[in-house]
Amino acid sequence: MMNSSICYFDEPGKKNTEKTVQLAVRRAEARKIKHIVVASGTGRTGVMVAEKAAKKGISTTVVTYHYGFEKKGEWLMKDSNLRKLQNLNAKVVSTTHALSGLERSITKKLGGPSRVDVIAEALRSLFGQGMKVCVEIAIMAADTGAVPCSDNDEIVAIAGTDEGADTAVVIRPSHANMFFDLEIREIIAMPRKR
Repeated sequence: MMNSSICYFDEPGKKNTEKTVQLAVRRAEARKIKHIVVASGTGRTGVMVAEKAAKKGISTTVVTYHYGFEKKGEWLMKDSNLRKLQNLNAKVVSTTHALSGLERSITKKLGGPSRVDVIAEALRSLFGQGMKVCVEIAIMAADTGAVPCSDNDEIVAIAGTDEGADTAVVIRPSHANMFFDLEIREIIAMPRKR
């Protein structure tokens, strides 16, 4: 048995970023977890995590939006942040979202939710946007080989609601084709309100 505290924020949002990152890095260090995965669109939050994690010998994988997420053919990652991440030896993953991707295209075109949409909405509604994204980026990092993915591997995943970070969890990652093998093992921080 182990005891760990959970930080509950009153409201979601980027104002919780610094505390979320601090708690996540501290938990990774305490559990001897060697990989942190963080969602970061422009790279700002990714740089913050990579700087703190590198000091503790923990590797960082930044999962960002795929090309064309907002505008066809364009990427949201800022060049200056990409350079900082590269200098910190952080991995950057830019790939189709595990809990939307092609399925969202079908929903937009033909209507009706897909099974993947239902999973994403269940996570979002029950635990908040940050938790849904933590699960999603764990899958995306596993599918690209950015993090180890065996029965004994754990990572810390960090994500948020819109911008910044307000949610952090310890996850045993899994590949998309083995989604139900993924385990959320600890909640480090999350907002109480959605």
